[in-house]
Amino acid sequence: QVRLVQSGGGLVEPGGSMRLSCAASGITFRIFTMRWYRQAPGKERELVANITDTGSTNYADSVKGRFTISRNNARNTVYLQLNSLKPEDTAIYYCNVRAYSHSWDGQGTQVTVSS
Repeated sequence: QVRLVQSGGGLVEPGGSMRLSCAASGITFRIFTMRWYRQAPGKERELVANITDTGSTNYADSVKGRFTISRNNARNTVYLQLNSLKPEDTAIYYCNVRAYSHSWDGQGTQVTVSS
């Protein structure tokens, strides 16, 4: 059973920072690309960032230079560091892995950027 358990998130003021974590179980974590998506109210789900098994990263243009994805294979955990947050970053954030012919999401974490 693949399981992704997220932590972090909450309310932060514009310009602030926070870190999201996603702990995986049920997979050989180190061999899979991990992704972070987000979905804001009334908007489509957006791929925010991904990190491959070799550590290569890709980012959406909207977060490039502000967000950083990383992974710790010893802890089976992927992170998303969110800096210089803007109100438009407000969304539910999901970690994701595609494994064993299926796409698995974490439970979702609300990030709200507001003064």
